[in-house]
Amino acid sequence: MKTEGKRIMKTEGKRNLLRQPDEIRLMTGGAQTEQETAPDAAAFRAGDVTVELAEADGSLAVFVQAQNTPVRELVLTWKAMFGGAGEVLGDTWERGYGDLEWKKEADHIGMPWYFFRHEAGKCLAFGVKVRPSAMCWWEKDGADVKLHLDVRCGTYGVKLGGRKLEAARVVMASYVLEEADTPVEVFEACRAFCSEMCDDPDCRDTVIYGGNNWYYAYGKSSAKEILEDSAYLAEMTEGIENRPFMVMDDGWQIDHSDSYNGGPWRVGNADYGDMGELAAQMRAKNVRPGIWFRPLYDHSADIPAEWRLERNAEVFDISVPEVLEHIAQDIRQLGDWGYELIKHDFSTYDIFGYWGVEMGTRLTAGSWRFHDDTKTTAELIVRFYEVIHEAAKREDRQDVLILGCNCIGHLGAGLMQGNRTGDDTSGVEWERTRKMGINTLAFRMLQQGTFYGADADCVGITEHIDWNKNRQWMEVLAESGTPFFVSVKPGFLNESQKEELKEAYRKASQPHPVAVPLDWMETKTPEKWQTYAGRREYNF
Repeated sequence: MKTEGKRIMKTEGKRNLLRQPDEIRLMTGGAQTEQETAPDAAAFRAGDVTVELAEADGSLAVFVQAQNTPVRELVLTWKAMFGGAGEVLGDTWERGYGDLEWKKEADHIGMPWYFFRHEAGKCLAFGVKVRPSAMCWWEKDGADVKLHLDVRCGTYGVKLGGRKLEAARVVMASYVLEEADTPVEVFEACRAFCSEMCDDPDCRDTVIYGGNNWYYAYGKSSAKEILEDSAYLAEMTEGIENRPFMVMDDGWQIDHSDSYNGGPWRVGNADYGDMGELAAQMRAKNVRPGIWFRPLYDHSADIPAEWRLERNAEVFDISVPEVLEHIAQDIRQLGDWGYELIKHDFSTYDIFGYWGVEMGTRLTAGSWRFHDDTKTTAELIVRFYEVIHEAAKREDRQDVLILGCNCIGHLGAGLMQGNRTGDDTSGVEWERTRKMGINTLAFRMLQQGTFYGADADCVGITEHIDWNKNRQWMEVLAESGTPFFVSVKPGFLNESQKEELKEAYRKASQPHPVAVPLDWMETKTPEKWQTYAGRREYNF
């Protein structure tokens, strides 16, 4: 089903800001860092390391090549990019954690992947094309702009061995704001730039909606409950041609316990039984089966030691080819069972040992590297997402949809149909849903349809959450054009609430233009929205 979510502003007022940087700084070495500087930003050589810049298709490609010297980081500086007062919006490494907002001018703040600066009459945009080979973050230093390209392998410099690495493609733009600097026009400018950063989103024909059992069950479930969930979801979506997904979250795997949520992933536990038969029974209830797994976490004793990550022996090392094939086989197995949506989770945490909000500019801690130290961390993560994307596509059956969670969206754009853009909402605490869900819906709406389906997470319906609050959250989410999931125990809702849920599902099952947060430049949790259905004002 086609989605109309990629609406972007007219670009007649767009001006390319890109120019050669005024300075390049190179950092090499292993545990110790050495620095060389090219004062005029020309291509330069420092020992056996060469840095080159090349303009192509409106972007600036940054190349680095080295024979023996490990390379850690490049820093590009553009001087005097700003004038006057303004405010800044940056992105995050992976999910938002209720922390996305327009901020007054502040220097030396690490802003991963891209950022925007609004000043009188224009919106300036600075970013890198998606799926770069470096972990990229921006720094504002007065009127200067710096781009840090972290090309380490773990915490050590990458050993290129003569290979010429395209670290990133830099893009910059200035959008003229013609309608009195309205928040809507700023929003559309930012969305237009996100579209510039990603040429190939894999979500244009996808509307993702349905149920998820996590926020009422929290892992305490079984095949019996999943089938009850499926029947209830089918009832709530009766008559809708585009059938919903029922996503079975954590708890089905054979070794699941209160203290362990990892693999193996090839067999269900006693409460779930035959996973292929369960998927068939879900489909017989007239829903599309979905399933959760954590691909990199497996404590199985038969996993070879050389498959393990140096930083954490319970985590897979994604640089090992056999590991990638093992993960591909997991994906194929879940698809062969009959699950039509796979939600893969925890990979950023498993790789770096930090949640995105903890990564800062250091990314990870300790001293460690991947088994293959000739590839950058970013390259390896992109390849990991590619393997999942490739394994989900089949000639002998329908392709499986991929929903990322705790993924690095900028590295996964084009390789997943949906991606969780914020930390978990809640079925217990409304304030957490308000902080995480509404914040990411508003500020990561820029990525809806331009990168993937931007999943702001579930409406968790339980006795702990005031229905009026959840009803508002459910309405704006259903009208937003983004993925829509509800977590509710069958039989919990009264008849009037069921009718409201049915209406929300009806809306969410259809493609819609993205909703616009009208007060997103004033607050972290916008309450004024323009959706396809009209102007909405909420009391969150």
